[in-house]
Amino acid sequence: MQQMADRIEELETKLAFQELSLEELNQEVISLNKLVAEQQFQLQLILTKLKAIEPSNIATQSEETPPPHY
Repeated sequence: MQQMADRIEELETKLAFQELSLEELNQEVISLNKLVAEQQFQLQLILTKLKAIEPSNIATQSEETPPPHY
């Protein structure tokens, strides 16, 4: 009977350890998700700023050379 109680106690200990490990992993996943969201926001901000300062490849009317038949 003592052997059965020891096995149950061992299983309860393992279960408690697994629950603690799962909670720690869950908190780490939450933290990493927040970090990824922040980085995505910062990357989007950088892309927006880069597009704003990027020169246009289309020449303005004054920069256009006249067609050859002129």
